[in-house]
Amino acid sequence: MLENISETFLTITNKEFRVLIAIENKMKFYEWVPIKEIASFTNYELKEVSYILSNLAVNKLIHRNIQEYEGYRIYFEAYDLLALNAFVKRGSVNALGDEIGVGKESVVYEATGGIIDRHVAIKFHREGKMSFKKVRVKREHTGERKHLSWLYASRLSAKREYDALKTLYPEVSVPEPVDYNRHAIVMSIAKGEELAHTTINEPDWYLDEILEQVRKAYRLGIIHGDLSEFNIFVNPEGCEIIDWPQYITPSHANAIELLQRDIGNVLSFFNRKYRIKRDIREVINTIVA
Repeated sequence: MLENISETFLTITNKEFRVLIAIENKMKFYEWVPIKEIASFTNYELKEVSYILSNLAVNKLIHRNIQEYEGYRIYFEAYDLLALNAFVKRGSVNALGDEIGVGKESVVYEATGGIIDRHVAIKFHREGKMSFKKVRVKREHTGERKHLSWLYASRLSAKREYDALKTLYPEVSVPEPVDYNRHAIVMSIAKGEELAHTTINEPDWYLDEILEQVRKAYRLGIIHGDLSEFNIFVNPEGCEIIDWPQYITPSHANAIELLQRDIGNVLSFFNRKYRIKRDIREVINTIVA
């Protein structure tokens, strides 16, 4: 992620965005996009394209290769700006705030957006932080694709999570999905504190609330697939479950196994921290019945 994404965003011109979009588009066909292809896509003169590329290189938004021919590619720094630009144009985001969360495969920023400048979160997916071999083995959304770029895998991950939130909200307590573009999602900010890093006064009640949300999600055809105390937020009204890109459906071959793992993680946490014991088989039966 860019250290000063807001400042960099304000300095990028429309023509520079156009060149970044050209590289993004042509990366479907080239490992390194030839400068002539960029000029053809933008309809800019080759000399002007070269000048724009040099400016983008100063901001470390592009990478250049000159081994066999002059070619360019973008990585997450530019992809972040392209997604942010789309959100701004649509009014989903008006201002970007501080970083409020960093995960294994995502970075989350606070922002404001919409007509009333409501507080929202922007989640930028970072699928490429793990090996592609593991991505293909573990991730439903990559299917049988053998050639995945980090950007494309992250785009698929974000789209999958956005689709899950659209299906679940508001019947299940999850962040409200607001907008989606490329590898990023705009959503409401999760209410409360992360379960793993807080102490609750009524753990039995909160456990029941969490299991009820899992049950509701199952009824809507979604199993989280990676549930733990680290993606459950608790607040005085209940709980909110985040991070849904790894969801599967009840028809999936490993559905029961992954549902058991989700429930097992939650029950183990409550047993470990609050000495609450539940029979996992009985809990599973109440969810799938």
